[in-house]
Amino acid sequence: MALGPRLDLRRSQSLVMTPQLQQAIKLLALSNLEIEAFIGEALEANPLLEAGEVSREAGEGAPPAPDEPSADLAIGDDSALDIDPDALDRDRDTGDGEWGSALSSGGGSDDLPGIDERGAAAPSLADHLEAQVGAVVGDAREEAVARHLIGLLDEAGYLTSPLREVADELGIPLAEAERALRVVQSLDPTGVGARSLSECLALQAQEADRYDPCMARLVDNLDLLARGEFARLKRMCQVDDEDFADMLAELRGYDPKPGLRFGGGEEAPVTPDLLLRATPDGGWDIRVNEATLPRLVINREYYVELRQGCTDKASKAWLNEKLTDANWLIKALDQRQRTILKTAAEIVKQQDGFFRKGVSELRPLTLARVAEAIGMHESTISRVTSNKYLHCERGTFELKYFFTSGVGGGAEGEGASAEAVKARIRALCDAEDPAKILSDDTLVEMLKAEGFDLARRTVAKYREAIGIGSSVQRRRQKKLAGLG
Repeated sequence: MALGPRLDLRRSQSLVMTPQLQQAIKLLALSNLEIEAFIGEALEANPLLEAGEVSREAGEGAPPAPDEPSADLAIGDDSALDIDPDALDRDRDTGDGEWGSALSSGGGSDDLPGIDERGAAAPSLADHLEAQVGAVVGDAREEAVARHLIGLLDEAGYLTSPLREVADELGIPLAEAERALRVVQSLDPTGVGARSLSECLALQAQEADRYDPCMARLVDNLDLLARGEFARLKRMCQVDDEDFADMLAELRGYDPKPGLRFGGGEEAPVTPDLLLRATPDGGWDIRVNEATLPRLVINREYYVELRQGCTDKASKAWLNEKLTDANWLIKALDQRQRTILKTAAEIVKQQDGFFRKGVSELRPLTLARVAEAIGMHESTISRVTSNKYLHCERGTFELKYFFTSGVGGGAEGEGASAEAVKARIRALCDAEDPAKILSDDTLVEMLKAEGFDLARRTVAKYREAIGIGSSVQRRRQKKLAGLG
């Protein structure tokens, strides 16, 4: 077969993200306070923009003034929007959404504090890892397991739950859980997802390309290092004094608690992005918090003045560019608000029982379910619900709070939310007779009678998560309280 140069023509489809599309996706994930800062920068960079109310007489180049952003639960067909945030992930395989419903989870306080008690801290370890995992996993099911494991990490970044128990709870093979854990361990900071100090240091040595057989023996025998048995370690590692000193120096440079780098900043009061109130007809009214979201308009008079002064081609091109940018930004911000409202309206619809009766009525909910209901991509819902807070008569909650996993039993076979189960455990323990403290086995039986089919270890885990001691501890506490 003769070899030689040849020219082939091929057709293929690819997604090219324009700078405007990238900006629209970025805007969607920002909170109102972050948007306020972004608008401040835009006002400085574009002389045609100014803060104020949009009027219908704003003139050429300015879009019509939208009504005050609000929504009710009867939202129907939304107006067409020019920028599609879903384009980034449209060609991605979303996998089995129903299976994923068992893994989606959301944070939130068990005591449901009010607006003055909740704060927005610096990005947590979980936030940092969640932002990375989608880029390194191509399979939706593996990504769901990895995100579940991220939710189980402690503040230092360690996985304290036995991996076999995690696999059993999710109903997946152990090998699948191990693959997902390797994904988590590949994220930054190196060392997260470890199950022991040895594994944490080994991961960092591997990242530094220093994990040779000698270092492996040293990391596997940290107990000898702690006891100062250096001579024995040198023999085991088969190294001389100089090499051993280098290995120790390398080991001391690693971080034994990589997760502590995150979430340690001072908390600031939370300002809600959305406001929810009941309407007289028994429905709900949802509005964007206008107090934290200044509006932008185009300064028509200044535009006309500048246009009259533009005598050369370069000046006219610059002015047209600024006008185009201003128009796009106003439209993009309006789209962002409508997308957030549409998503929030569906969340309120799905969690109607919570807003009317409290946490005991919180239903299992996934990003996929909301995305399907409103015709958007799951990745868009994930961005919309990040760093956004909703204020209602029950307090202020991050939108992520309303996404919670389903556990044992519950109405309509969908399971009850983890938060609802925790609330029920708290109620049972608060009402227990001091002379007949409820054991975890008894709690399991009582919950099962109410339709919650949970394992004993799950009940114990939830009890500890909400700060309720064991039966022995509670008996002692209530006895002392009785004496007081």
